[in-house]
Amino acid sequence: MKLAIGCDEAAYDLKQMLKKYMTDAGHEVTDFGTHDAQPVLYPDVAFAVAEQVANGTYARALLLCGTGIGMAISANKVKGVRAAQCHDTYSAERASKSNDAQIITIGARVVGPELAKSIVDAWLRSDFDGGRSQPKVDLIQAYEGNHSR
Repeated sequence: MKLAIGCDEAAYDLKQMLKKYMTDAGHEVTDFGTHDAQPVLYPDVAFAVAEQVANGTYARALLLCGTGIGMAISANKVKGVRAAQCHDTYSAERASKSNDAQIITIGARVVGPELAKSIVDAWLRSDFDGGRSQPKVDLIQAYEGNHSR
């Protein structure tokens, strides 16, 4: 799968580990930074990644920061993107299966490396189910299409 990944300085080490983990699993991973532990404005990274997801260059993306909250808020500002903060495997699975979230966010100060790997695994093996969730996702998309940001 072709994936995008990005982080701020708080999650740099976790991003490096997860990028290798996903690449070793056979995924093509493009790194949108940050590329060192120097401070960055996380919305810049989130917007760059989310825009690439919205335009279809990447089907899915993983964003990381200290809590995962700021990245999720920022990515969700990009029209057509559904980003979900995930700190457990069930949330990651449901983000995909029930909400068709193309992006998940993880907090490096909240989740350890092994749990982060499990979250990524749960997310990558889950696909949108449609079904009872389809009208909800359709309503979100319709609302977004009728309101400017």
